[in-house]
Amino acid sequence: MSAEQVTFPLAPVYKKKGITFHQALAQAIHPEGDATTNSGFVAVKYTDSVRSGEIAKIEYDFLINATGPKLNFGATPGLGPDGHTVSVCTFGHAVEAAKSLKEIITKMKAGERKSLAIGVGHGTCTCEGAAFEYTFNVEHEIREAGVRDLADITYITNEYELGDFGVGGLVFSQAGFQTTSKLWTESLFRERGINAILGAHVEKIEPGEVHYELVDGTKGVLNFDFAMLLPPFRGVYLKAFDKLGIEISEKLFAPSGFMKVDADYSGKPYEEWVAADWPQTYRNPLYPNIFAVGIAFAPPHQISKPRKSPNGTLIAPSPPRTGMPSGIMGKLAVISIKELIKIGPSADVGTASMANMGAACVASAGSGLRVGSAASMTMYPVVPDYVKYPNTGRSVDDTFGEIGLAGHWIKLALHYMFIYKAKARFGWFLIPE
Repeated sequence: MSAEQVTFPLAPVYKKKGITFHQALAQAIHPEGDATTNSGFVAVKYTDSVRSGEIAKIEYDFLINATGPKLNFGATPGLGPDGHTVSVCTFGHAVEAAKSLKEIITKMKAGERKSLAIGVGHGTCTCEGAAFEYTFNVEHEIREAGVRDLADITYITNEYELGDFGVGGLVFSQAGFQTTSKLWTESLFRERGINAILGAHVEKIEPGEVHYELVDGTKGVLNFDFAMLLPPFRGVYLKAFDKLGIEISEKLFAPSGFMKVDADYSGKPYEEWVAADWPQTYRNPLYPNIFAVGIAFAPPHQISKPRKSPNGTLIAPSPPRTGMPSGIMGKLAVISIKELIKIGPSADVGTASMANMGAACVASAGSGLRVGSAASMTMYPVVPDYVKYPNTGRSVDDTFGEIGLAGHWIKLALHYMFIYKAKARFGWFLIPE
């Protein structure tokens, strides 16, 4: 799809719904106000063409932090559009990545053999599903171009095994039998002829070379002509100050920059964590009128087991919190605020723990109404609960995966439904998260 098919101006949507819209960058939260106001406010810097650069205060009674992540390309030297790899994390990045891929395909059509590296660019990355999706989209495009025999495609990931996806892998039912996402994904990689480097931390990227370290401590170099590696995420650069202007950022935010909510951040060993340690309401414990949803909240720990190399390098997928779970959290925050406005601080707000939340994911594996395919997966719950489901951590009956043309049609339908909902068109609220 073109950029025009996946983007639209926000201002008209907000105006239609009677929402005051500020095109501005949030820089600091003042939850207690300051010497001039007792209300909490956010200090912002405008980025629109009319007020660009202007600093202002936006007061609030309730605040929802839904910033998403900061793309932390700087964590790996040479990573990203300003380095030696392309990215698909924004529509602008994706447009440039498509141009680069087209150039590589043109060279292959001229008879040149090319190496492509796709995956994640750091040992603590999340969104392995997106890297998986892009890998198979690229393989499909090259195959459709008739030059698959001239392409060596390698998937490099911090996952300990294929099919982990940052959620510790899945056990699901298929055709009446139990199988795992590991076997399912390995089969797909074999079918498409894609190599995989697992348990990898990318140390640096030089022109045509990915330097990486594995969980066992060995190091290697992956040569490439085209590389798309996702960056790790961190919280956006927001600070927090009390009424006297003293910085209290460490009270609101974890070291990663993500906002603290009602989760257990005690730092106990991974083996001692339980599902109940995950947040329920997404309210900040110090300032309960502040919510953080989606990628913006700090998870208490990894879902996949964290591992360190003999050199002390952490290689552990960070928990995914995008897509369907983000939508559910956002809706919960709004409903909670409605009840707090109606009833007051004693209101019984709702809960939506990822340990009691299902999610569906449809990862494209190539476009085309007749030749396209997509991997469709559901899981319940997102965060495994080994007390409720001792053997697998999840309900086997509600967790499954399948790949094929039907998945592509579902992906296409979901795209148009999402855009329709995001534009707040007639009946938008009937479309679920």
